[in-house]
Amino acid sequence: MQRRLTLTLLLILVLPLTGARAETTYHVAGLAAPAEIRVDKWGVPHIYAGTHYDAFFVQGFNAARDRLWQIDLWRRRGLGELASVLGPRYVEQDRAARLFLYRGDMFREWLAYGSDAKQIATSFTAGINAWLDLVEANPSLLPAEFSILGYRPARWRPEDVVRIRSHGLWRNVTSEAWRARIVCKYGIAADALRKRLEPPWETKVPAGLDPCEIPGDVARVYSLAKAPVDFSRAVQFAGVPRAEGAGPTVAQLAALQRDAGSNNWAVSPARTATGRAILANDPHRGHAVPSLRYIAHLVAPGLDVIGAGEPALPGISIGHNERIAFGLTIFGIDQEDLMVYERDGARYRYGDGWRNFEVLEESVPVRDGGPSPVTLEFTVHGPVIYKTADKAFAVHAAWLEPGMAPYFGSVEYMRAQNWRQFLAALNRWGAPSENQVYADVDGNIGFKPAGLTPVRTNYDGLLPVPGDGSYEWHGFYDMDRLPVEYNPSRGWVATANAVNLPADYPYRQIRPGFEWSSPWRIQRISEMLARPAPHTMQDSVDLQRDYLSIPARRIVGALDLAGLPSPADALFAGWDFRLTRDSAAAALFEIWFSRYLKPAVVATLTEADPADLGYLDPLVVIEALEAMPRSERGKVAAASLAKAIADARELMGEDPGAWHWGAIHLMKFQHPLYAFVDPALRRKLAMPVVSRGGSGDTPNATSYAGDFDVRGGASWRMVLDVGNWDHAYMTNAPGQSGVPGSPHYHDLLKTWAEDGTLPLVYSREAVLKNTESTIVLLPEGAK
Repeated sequence: MQRRLTLTLLLILVLPLTGARAETTYHVAGLAAPAEIRVDKWGVPHIYAGTHYDAFFVQGFNAARDRLWQIDLWRRRGLGELASVLGPRYVEQDRAARLFLYRGDMFREWLAYGSDAKQIATSFTAGINAWLDLVEANPSLLPAEFSILGYRPARWRPEDVVRIRSHGLWRNVTSEAWRARIVCKYGIAADALRKRLEPPWETKVPAGLDPCEIPGDVARVYSLAKAPVDFSRAVQFAGVPRAEGAGPTVAQLAALQRDAGSNNWAVSPARTATGRAILANDPHRGHAVPSLRYIAHLVAPGLDVIGAGEPALPGISIGHNERIAFGLTIFGIDQEDLMVYERDGARYRYGDGWRNFEVLEESVPVRDGGPSPVTLEFTVHGPVIYKTADKAFAVHAAWLEPGMAPYFGSVEYMRAQNWRQFLAALNRWGAPSENQVYADVDGNIGFKPAGLTPVRTNYDGLLPVPGDGSYEWHGFYDMDRLPVEYNPSRGWVATANAVNLPADYPYRQIRPGFEWSSPWRIQRISEMLARPAPHTMQDSVDLQRDYLSIPARRIVGALDLAGLPSPADALFAGWDFRLTRDSAAAALFEIWFSRYLKPAVVATLTEADPADLGYLDPLVVIEALEAMPRSERGKVAAASLAKAIADARELMGEDPGAWHWGAIHLMKFQHPLYAFVDPALRRKLAMPVVSRGGSGDTPNATSYAGDFDVRGGASWRMVLDVGNWDHAYMTNAPGQSGVPGSPHYHDLLKTWAEDGTLPLVYSREAVLKNTESTIVLLPEGAK
């Protein structure tokens, strides 16, 4: 049934032409009481609802209003429904996604998140569908992407929110497979060059496993299930060449998952200039258009929370309510195992006998063709991702247990009012495993990791294991077995994905995980937070934007600069080790370190081909360089620098005076369809290219691939003066809206690129002062 639509003033899209403040009124079914959305001048929606669950209804409505194509694509990719709109070349990806859907009992699933989780998801998806009703009645509201691709958005069910599990940060399976290949070819010692295990640990090949039996592409289906959509395979673009300068490929985007990270910290009032706690968080993920994060403010009876989440999920995962603030980073729990089975046709060996694979036959709808049948197979441990003539391989994943939908658990902790309630809510948190930092208006700060931690009694989870029942999880550890800090005497807490288990933690028994991010970001954060001067809001802002490279400081500091080839000797002399975008020294260092020094040092440690090792652990490289005799160290540095200098001249010209890091370290925000549309549409989708400083090793993380283009880092940031909530800073990039042509499509990009800040307003007074447009929602039939 079509819904009535009333426009009381100007549509938002004419605002840039008139400068007027727009008000739009919609009548919608499913809303219990009148509500309003006040969109501020930075595109942040402040949602005021008459009932608690109406807030989530309006959040869903607004997410669809601003990010409809993004969330529709997220849903289709996650449920395995891409082929229905993009064609037959997506059947394989749809099958992969369906293997990793939650297929368990929904009663236990909903209860795992909290007593009203189902109601929240029901209200949120009803809000999305209410916007779809309006789109059906008013096709002008449909985003351009649907017209380009020739399909219409799908309607949502509450269970869609939680059944999709493949958008979390999962990576242990790929690491296990890679380690097995290295062990097969070079032995177990060589793997330590790829990734140092922390705390100190030596793994061993599990009894019954032959690492050489792990196929090189064993994780292909697993990776495909998590992959973003590659539109080059769409029927709509058959025969259409990709535009020059097209964005990253699926493989490049997937590679970012290996070391995706974040920073967060909280400083106690005794150490701040404000006399209140200061909390900061900047989660790092692959940059995309639209942004992964969406900022929103939900106000209703029993609810007043603001911050960022993912637009396809209800609630706020990083932000604050009226009493507490919270921010997250990845905590490295190993939540997966790659299981290897003896196979005999349709059977696999388990225990003392054979079991039949559980088989599901499903039909994948395909655009411009008939449905494609797919077969999904499962063992007692999980989905089968690969088979050979006599072996089968399956994934045992904690995130397929009840209550493990990524980030949905925030609907519980975002409503907590104190530390006790916050900890209780984290007991329900399952995935991804996170470091949560906390601060409240009473001046308390804390840190608590949370996540489902498998109990492995006879193995460490670092290599694939036989699936015959000899390597099982014996349940999961209680959350209190993970560390916790509350008001520590040093006056601050901080995390940045590096190993942060206490020195006396019984890791040999509990074994949360042994693969963590490099220590550089947390080392820099810790040295800045430990300074005796009172910590200010600006200090936190500056630390989020800090470009000092500890690897550069250590490496250059270990060398005799006079022995380096020109112009490296002059560029590094007196350098402050900051990877600013105007720095020639930074440009040369990053070219040298990433392309030449790492493999040169590794070549002194092993006969293994660095290309086979793939990722080379920078901590291992730096310590090995420092351990060399000074003369050998100088020779390795000089020889590899000569190659880097030649590379720099080719990339930036002959004159070192014209070199600068920002010339080759570029962020190219690009719409997913940019490469395939005509020039006129390309101009509408286009965004400015901006130069950046930093690297993946600096607090201001700007991870890059082989071409030095920025691939990931922080788009969303926040710094909070806890309790003085209008004194808060944020960024998001490129903009809040995913609608090309919207005034908020990329209006935040310039501030982000220049390392600036924007206010995150919270009080009703501040919201009213900064309101740009208002959307009034009335229940259907209301006057």
